[in-house]
Order: sequence, then C-alpha cells, then structure tokens
Amino acid sequence: MQLVSIRRVAAGGAVAALALAGGLATAATPAYAASSKVSVVHGIPDTPVDVYVNGKKTLDNFKPGDVAGPLSLPEGDYDIALTKPGEALDQAILKVDDAKVPGGANISLAAHLSADGKPQITPFVNDVSKVGAGKARLIVRHTAAAPAVDVRAGGQPVFQGLTNPKEAKADIDAGTVKADVVLAGTDTVAIGPADLTLKEGTATIVYAIGSAEDKNLKLVAQTISGLHSAPGGVPSGTGGQAGTGVQTWWYLLAGVGVLLLVVGGARVATVRTGRR
Repeated sequence: MQLVSIRRVAAGGAVAALALAGGLATAATPAYAASSKVSVVHGIPDTPVDVYVNGKKTLDNFKPGDVAGPLSLPEGDYDIALTKPGEALDQAILKVDDAKVPGGANISLAAHLSADGKPQITPFVNDVSKVGAGKARLIVRHTAAAPAVDVRAGGQPVFQGLTNPKEAKADIDAGTVKADVVLAGTDTVAIGPADLTLKEGTATIVYAIGSAEDKNLKLVAQTISGLHSAPGGVPSGTGGQAGTGVQTWWYLLAGVGVLLLVVGGARVATVRTGRR
C-alpha cells in the first residue's frame, strides 16, 4: 500500500502568492471592478512550472503539491500559461486564453491531471458561507488520474462515487478524523489513511492528485478560515451579502460541470511533462 503524503498550506501569506499578486496588479481591469480571492493549486506530478499571467512571469518554479494565495484579483479576463522552469512563454505546456474571473467570488484554480492523465486547469468556486458553532466544512476534490473513488472517515463512506474533476462537501463536527480514499464500491485503499485536523470555523479542501498508474497519488490540503457564525447564528463580518449572489451563481455553474475557464478557451499545448 502506498503511503499517503499530505502537504497542507493555509490559504494566505505565501511568498509565491505575493509574487503572483504583484504580477497581476498591472492587469487591464477597471479600478472599480469587484475583486475575487484566487488561489492556485499545483497537482501535476513531477512537473515544476513557471506561471505566466497576461504575459508576465508571476510564479517561479512552482512545485507540485504547492498552494499559492489567496490574492485579490479584479474581475476581468486573464491569459494564463504554464511552462517548464526557465522556458519561454511560447513553449507553454498548458495555456488558457481570456479566462473569465467574476467579481466577489472565492476561487481555487487547480492544475492537475484529467482522468486519462492529461494536464488541465479546473476552476472551483469555494463555499465560504458560514458554518455552525462547533462545525467545520470538509470539501474533497478528485483531481487525480484515477477512477471513481469513495472517501471514508473512520472506515465509513462519507462521499461515494466521486469522479475527476468533481467535488463533494459536508459540514461536520470540528476535530480530527482518520480518512482514506478507496476505489468506488470496494475496500481497496488508493490513498491513506491520514489524520485530518478540521478546525472550527474553517473549510478544509482536500485534493487527490497524481496518477494511479504511476503510483504517485497523494493529498494536498488547502484551508480557508473565518467561517465562524456570529452568536445566535446570524452571519456577520465583511464577507458581505453583496457577493453572495455572485458566489452562489458561480458555485451552481461549477456544480453542473460548467467550467469557469472553458469560455476562455483552455487548451493543452505540446505536452512535455514526462511521466503521467
């Protein structure tokens, strides 16, 4: 059985995120445009990359399993390209032109393998609505070159039949849970078991990345804090109801499989990623 490897990066404070934010500050967007919080998750195995946004290098030698962000990104269109470290922009292994970023959302962009092992970028709209007292939100995303899986906690299935690139979520009691990932409908362990610490008032987003064929499956975790409910269960804070409609709209689109970046013309360039 393969040992699980978990890399946990809290969503905030990363040096890489600062570099990315600096590169995006020059994007041609209106000064009054509503902003979204955007994080980037690298889930393509054995493939460190440089990340270009609107033709400018914003992340250097971004390694598999790393998470950068969040950064505040104004609503608008963006060109995104991934190259091998040090290679020219025209040698990109993955490109997205005119990616549409809405205003007022919380988004994670995952660079990962499709079910059949091809590099792709999938956007996920993060559910940052408030959780109840004593609760935490667990979100699991299948972004690995692997078949459908079940996710278990304490040996019991919590999410079943999850396929790439879908997600499942639940608000559960805060605390530590022992989780593993098994092939759907079986007890065959693909990843884990691993202890996940779910803190009250947070969303823990767990990505399954890698390739089952290459035996390099692992988990990457991203944490979003600040989801506590106010006393009496009345939401408060600066999250703002103004953004709720936009967030819900994009979340519903993602839920029915409409990818945020498809309208921007995502495409795979000449793939030179080595093993898949």
